[in-house]
Amino acid sequence: MVNAYGASEVKTWLMGVLLSILLLPASVYAQTQRTVTGTVVDEMGESIIGASVKVANAPVGVITDFDGKFTLKVPSKTKQLIISYVGYITQTVDITSDVIHVKMRTDNQLLEEVVVVGYGVTRKSDLTGSVSTVKADDFNGGIVNSAEQLINGKVSGVQIMSSGGSPSAGNTIRIRGGASLNASNDPLIVVDGVPLESGGITGSGNFMSMINPADIESMTVLKDASSTAIYGSRASNGVLLITTKKGGKDRLKVSFVTNNSLSTKTKVSDVLDADQFKSVITTQGTNTQKSLLGDARTNWTDEIFHTAFATDNNVSVSGRVGMLPFRVSVGYLNQEGILQSDRVERYTGSLVLNPSFFDDHLKLTLNAKGSVSETRFADSGAIYGAASFNPTMPVHSANGSFGGYFESVSPGGVPDATLNPVGRLDYISHKAEVKRMIGNFDVDYKFHFLPELKAHVSLGLDYAEGWGVYYCPEGVGLNYEIGGTNNKYGPQTNTNKLFTAYLNYNKNIESIKSNFDITAGYDYQYWKSKTAEYDEYNVYGEVQKSVAPTDQRHLLISWYGRLNYSFDSRYLLTATMRSDGTSRFSPDNRWGYFPSVGLGWRVDEEKFMKGISWLDNLKLRVSYGETGQQDINNNYGYMPVYNISNPGAYYLMGGEYIPMYRPQGYIGDLKWETTTSWNYGFDFSVLDNRLSGSFDYYTRKTKDLLAEVPVPAGANFNSRMTTNVGNVDSRGVELNINATPIATKDFNWDVSFNATWQTMKVKNLSLAPGTTTVNTLTGPTFDSYSIQVLSEGYEPYMFYLYHQLYDDNGKPIEGMYADITGDGVIDNNDRYRCKSPTPDWILGFSTNLTWKKWTLGFGLRANIGNYVYNGNAMNMGAWETVSFNTYQINNLNRSYLETGFQHRQRLSDYYLENASFLKMDNISLRYTFGKLASWCSNLYVSAMIQNVFTITKYSGVDPEVPNGCDNSFYPRPRTYSVSVGIDF
Repeated sequence: MVNAYGASEVKTWLMGVLLSILLLPASVYAQTQRTVTGTVVDEMGESIIGASVKVANAPVGVITDFDGKFTLKVPSKTKQLIISYVGYITQTVDITSDVIHVKMRTDNQLLEEVVVVGYGVTRKSDLTGSVSTVKADDFNGGIVNSAEQLINGKVSGVQIMSSGGSPSAGNTIRIRGGASLNASNDPLIVVDGVPLESGGITGSGNFMSMINPADIESMTVLKDASSTAIYGSRASNGVLLITTKKGGKDRLKVSFVTNNSLSTKTKVSDVLDADQFKSVITTQGTNTQKSLLGDARTNWTDEIFHTAFATDNNVSVSGRVGMLPFRVSVGYLNQEGILQSDRVERYTGSLVLNPSFFDDHLKLTLNAKGSVSETRFADSGAIYGAASFNPTMPVHSANGSFGGYFESVSPGGVPDATLNPVGRLDYISHKAEVKRMIGNFDVDYKFHFLPELKAHVSLGLDYAEGWGVYYCPEGVGLNYEIGGTNNKYGPQTNTNKLFTAYLNYNKNIESIKSNFDITAGYDYQYWKSKTAEYDEYNVYGEVQKSVAPTDQRHLLISWYGRLNYSFDSRYLLTATMRSDGTSRFSPDNRWGYFPSVGLGWRVDEEKFMKGISWLDNLKLRVSYGETGQQDINNNYGYMPVYNISNPGAYYLMGGEYIPMYRPQGYIGDLKWETTTSWNYGFDFSVLDNRLSGSFDYYTRKTKDLLAEVPVPAGANFNSRMTTNVGNVDSRGVELNINATPIATKDFNWDVSFNATWQTMKVKNLSLAPGTTTVNTLTGPTFDSYSIQVLSEGYEPYMFYLYHQLYDDNGKPIEGMYADITGDGVIDNNDRYRCKSPTPDWILGFSTNLTWKKWTLGFGLRANIGNYVYNGNAMNMGAWETVSFNTYQINNLNRSYLETGFQHRQRLSDYYLENASFLKMDNISLRYTFGKLASWCSNLYVSAMIQNVFTITKYSGVDPEVPNGCDNSFYPRPRTYSVSVGIDF
């Protein structure tokens, strides 16, 4: 009993001692604590919300509140705190009192080095491919209603050209000139991880304009295969990554920007004025033509063009509510075109929520962007009408007929010739509405048991619907004989669904000086476009035409992987593989495999370079890869399908109208178009990054071109088919230079320059291996005459014309051309390939000069070596165009005074002109007031002119026209704007 009792006492005593030992540190800590309070702000003095404040060498810490304040109990002997926040340099501060004020400094190196790439981000120093990023601060300013115009002239190898000066005009984007002939040459555009389809939608002339440029944070261009191959079958023409603005992590910030502008016409078609026209008709015309002269002196271009007003307003609210970062924005654009009745009105909204949980191990992102666009399309035929309509006639009719506008009428009283251009703009009402929503929900998880491993899952949606109404009243010039037009078309709906899932493992192993960044994932993308059946009516409700419904769908499934490896921060490797399966090709050809590899050498990290103090960075790069192309018009080109007939072609059977089906042509072995490319380049920076740049040389070879070619009669159900035919090769040089020649306390001068040289050749266009083709006519036509050609061994789309002969005075001789073949006969064999619409060199230059709070900036662009066929001069530069009938005379292009042509010389190289140009795209002056009060953190005012001047030898409206053919081009306006921005 004694022994047992003693053991129990000892046990109790030991438990008491152990408990005392365990409680001792806590009691001592509690007895020796002190309370430290403080505030954490940024360089502008703004509070930083959510900054981490920790005790040095102890697991004790808090985060700052909404006002950037913190309260922390620390041991009395604690001497230092560690403050950290994403994007800022971590600071260790001494505790010198119970109240601490900390100002964080931006980690410029960290922010500058992070680059968005396909399926993730990487440090700029680790890139092995050709990648260019333009951030919001460097975007083009002024009235910009379409996202791609933000970087026009900013990136080498990228050419962006609008189809005209209308606010609803579309834009052509080319990265390294494109890689195909008849398939799409548009780059893949990815918005916040959601790949967009390149097809447009009913009611929108520019599908990209549905994205508000004010919501964009940065735009990254992937150019070489090492960068683009991760996108596989859609990356042959490069990739444009658009990253929108995210929720803030600081206190609430409200921003308002308003931009208001006036636009005027610049150059218009060079035609005779009323006095010159009357003189020519009086001296050269017939009595009938003379009788059609009037007494008016109408400048028709002045009548159809006007000074246009535009306003673009954007409000955004960002910050956080509790621990929820968010950003909300709304935008309103109302932009008139300089052509009367041309207008676009757009409403946009965006919402971003990006909270983090479990100490940033779980991140959720909801990103939704919506827009509604209401467009009134002006009748572009009025531009040709203004150039050709009789300038001696008045705008309005004397008797009020034809809607009150003067028209030339046939003996039967019908206005069936060139119509009054002012009337066309006034009485034709073509309105359309498009709604679009782009959104994605992302989940990012960093595993607790393995923090180097991250999972990303994303659901994306791009949905759009569009419809329109085309109305022309009865009794006016257009559609006079059918009682006008009342055509309601659509709706068309486009649905693009995306599922993405990938794992990323990033591990730095210091013992072997190696860093591994591995990504592997899966994509599922489904696209559907449907158009409803509709009828076109006149104003009496009588059907004039019926349009059958459409239903187009395709599916893309992808597996991909990427390895980024670096050894000792000197030697870099990037390897990718993507496998794409598309429903557009047959099961035998459905899957394509697209590998790439890139190598980099950071020469500046070598020991033998350490003594060069002026060298900051020097990296050599080389890459090889394969990419694909499956973006063709027909989603079922490999299948034997039937098309339903239009309602107007139904058969009456048993008292009912029955639709008929007809077989559609197909190519059963249709397959991928594949592009292989090499890229060699280097990046450098010197003098503390005062001078930096990059150089790239690339080659590309595209095989199995997806092209539309004629097929022998009876060989298929269609006369022209999309099939795999031929090869093209291209190569180019790109140079980017950025410099800061002057950087002082009060004055800063930044300069950016880029240059691109590129060329492409058609290597083969034959359907049968081992054979060749001579010429394939292509491109725009003038009265059924094609003026461009595809020829093996030459650049694509070269002009194919006769060589004009001239007399001793340099005047062109009508109908006289060089006998190229020397057979004494001028025929089609004497046409020759002359020049290309593609420039040899594309140059861009921009600069900003900042003195105290003033900033002056401007941007220049130049194309060298491009040619344009002046279709306006040809179409209206011959006497035959004065009269196509006995009751109307038309104006002449001023070129007639030089040539005296009686008949149009459609295939003469006289009308082919060197269209090299130098343009000042914009010039701006900005004053930044900075913080004016506690409620106003920033205020700025700026003025800008867009399309300032153009220097060129080209005689037409604009030397920069799509396809190199100028035919009634809508002139790009000159715009004067004033912007005001304020942050609260």
